[in-house]
Amino acid sequence: MKSEFSEKLRAWYEANKRDLRWRHTRDPYLIWLSETILQQTRVQQGAAYYDRFVEAYPTIRDLAAAPEDDVLKLWQGLGYYSRARNLHAAARWVVEHHGGAFPRTYDEVRRLKGVGDYTAAAVCSFAYGLPTAVVDGNVYRLYSRLLDIDIAIDTPAGRRAFRTLAEEWLDKEHPADYNQALMEFGALHCTPRSPRCAECPFEQWCLAHAAGTVAERPRKQGRTKIRDRYLNYLHLTAAGQTLLHRRTAGDIWQGLYEFPLIETAEAVPFEVLPLAKLGIDRFHLVRSVEMPPHQLSHQRLHARFHRLEVEALPPIPETIAIPEEELDRYAIPRLVDRYLDKLSAK
Repeated sequence: MKSEFSEKLRAWYEANKRDLRWRHTRDPYLIWLSETILQQTRVQQGAAYYDRFVEAYPTIRDLAAAPEDDVLKLWQGLGYYSRARNLHAAARWVVEHHGGAFPRTYDEVRRLKGVGDYTAAAVCSFAYGLPTAVVDGNVYRLYSRLLDIDIAIDTPAGRRAFRTLAEEWLDKEHPADYNQALMEFGALHCTPRSPRCAECPFEQWCLAHAAGTVAERPRKQGRTKIRDRYLNYLHLTAAGQTLLHRRTAGDIWQGLYEFPLIETAEAVPFEVLPLAKLGIDRFHLVRSVEMPPHQLSHQRLHARFHRLEVEALPPIPETIAIPEEELDRYAIPRLVDRYLDKLSAK
């Protein structure tokens, strides 16, 4: 069944695969870049980011030589900025320790900062044709439905079981095409909702289809508890300048810039914010903008932006004063970017 499954899957892939830029290269750097970006976004949006990165940093040496702020700015809007920092750090490691030549073995690729099992397997199979099995959401979904596997994929035991299964089913003679086909079939055909079971080439083999459990596969143990946070941003302006603060390590958005922030335990009106402690005593409140909840993986952010005109920018610790027209030069969180979009739309 495994060999027949591989043949049918690869035939389906050849007839239905999308024409994506990164599928026209064997350059491990470009494949690594595309896989890192695609972990954050859909293919259509990811393609635009991929093009911008390739234009700015066509080689790994170019990426390694870039200032981190420039890399973060180019990444802006994708979220999970730690991935951009890891991408940059790994590029510098490759230049420093491998002379700029991308590693050629799974273990060496896996040791790069920010590279996990999936990315290492994808790069090694797509760039070098190595028999390394990929396991992503599409692979979990396809195998769990095909074999009707009732194991929670968000547990250590579940991850180990699917890793073993993926290695057993991998077509070692055609690892790159097989891995690409698995993910493409999951993305286009065996989708999370409304999978195309009636026209599936594997309908007669699909145990979940026979058992009526397609909608229940793959199974997850449970959701992570979401933490609510309440952010009160102060968009201070004076003589065409504003203040920015750069976020430090230990929290979300490390290294990104934002307006001075007062975080509270719950949503509070502007009038109760302790502005005097920041040296803000005389001001004109231009407007307050309440943003829709901003969802991160484990946090829900409730943000309000208060635009204040002051005679002189207060000396708030760890902030910098910049001309307002230069805001677009700084890497900012998507939440702040959306606020600025609202301002420009008015």
